[in-house]
Amino acid sequence: MVSEIVKAVDGQNINKISNTMELTSVEFDTRKVQDKTLFVPLKGNRDGHDFIPQAIESGASLVLSDHVLDEKTPYILVEDTLKALQDLASFYLKKVNPKVCGITGSNGKTTTKDMTAAVLSTTFKTYKTQGNYNNEIGLPYTILSMDQETEMLVLEMGMDRKGDIELLSTIAQPDIAAITMIGESHIEFLGSRAGIAEGKMEITAGLKKEGVLLVPENESLLKPLLKEVSQSIQTFGLSKQADLTAVIEEETREQTIFTTRLVEKIETFTIPVLGQYNVTNALIALLIGAHFNVSTENIKKGLAHFDLTKNRTEWLKTKEGIDILSDVYNANPTAMNLVLDSFSKIESQGKKVVVLGDMLELGKDSKEMHESVSEHLNPEKIDEVFLYGSEMVALYEMIQLKFETDKCRLFKKEEKEDLKKELGYKLKTQDTVFLKASNGMGLKEIVDYLLNNH
Repeated sequence: MVSEIVKAVDGQNINKISNTMELTSVEFDTRKVQDKTLFVPLKGNRDGHDFIPQAIESGASLVLSDHVLDEKTPYILVEDTLKALQDLASFYLKKVNPKVCGITGSNGKTTTKDMTAAVLSTTFKTYKTQGNYNNEIGLPYTILSMDQETEMLVLEMGMDRKGDIELLSTIAQPDIAAITMIGESHIEFLGSRAGIAEGKMEITAGLKKEGVLLVPENESLLKPLLKEVSQSIQTFGLSKQADLTAVIEEETREQTIFTTRLVEKIETFTIPVLGQYNVTNALIALLIGAHFNVSTENIKKGLAHFDLTKNRTEWLKTKEGIDILSDVYNANPTAMNLVLDSFSKIESQGKKVVVLGDMLELGKDSKEMHESVSEHLNPEKIDEVFLYGSEMVALYEMIQLKFETDKCRLFKKEEKEDLKKELGYKLKTQDTVFLKASNGMGLKEIVDYLLNNH
């Protein structure tokens, strides 16, 4: 109701809109506005306030505004519309009162979110972050989009700079929180992996006093920071020192089978994705499921059939029978090396080809970090390598020493069309190709080209 919104956002009902009017959705994109929508104009490349008339025309019953509007417009006056969106989310979260799972990390947080939501949804009415809505806008929007009957809320938390996760955790107030891993994403803004570790640990800012923090056992940068944590801590990983560990029994392109000990009994789990890094993600989902008393059978069911968000290590096949492993949404050295290791192990009836684009926002150590990928490219396991972008020059110079000249090619950023044509010419039926780069390099365009033309 309007009266609840006014109170939640500390606003003013200037035009005396009925306090009992009910709204059914909150949107900041006019394309999604419908009847009984609260439209929240935000400031980005364009000021959302400019679209208020369009929102009203589309059916919005109420809008927020940081300045006075004409007397015909149904609005609530607030100091800052983004802060109001976040405050409204906090109010709605308390009203619905689901258990909240917060997930962050340099890599794997989206897949872990998907796994966790699948496990919890076997037993509870569960809602999760949609797509990559994991920032100061996306997280409150996710909260406001959940059904009033939601019992479990799984929230992904992303960061660019220090303070980002603290804000999100403070809004979300998680009951249980997990850090998937510490990589190099956004190191340009955070200075070092140690700075990234500190940023990820901000997830404890809103973690309830009786809450639980899940962390990778093998991450040395987190260990000194854990001394400041008063909540319960559980570790996961593939080492025997972890509170929950696993043994990988079988790894194929379609699935990974692993075993772990639960309540004094060895249990076998299957996940429909490859890679030991995904086994550690599954251990997080397993720990969260067990924390909320989801049965072992339901945990197995959830992990075996979870829906993976698009563009995250996704297998595709072209009409001509070329297998594509697409992981083009983001990239950092740790993540790229982990997937390369797994890709190197799988079998292919044809050639195995790798297409790697620049990893962005790595700062002053970008050259060395791109060079480090060389150790994970073995010409005995990878037939051809295509590199794309200015940062990949460093890796190209490293692997020239071990790959034959015609098995390793470098393309400048403006040569994307040439890269498309070369891949189109080189790739044949039964070949397998892996593509990975930062989202800004636009490798999804290459994936789409191969799917539509081969």
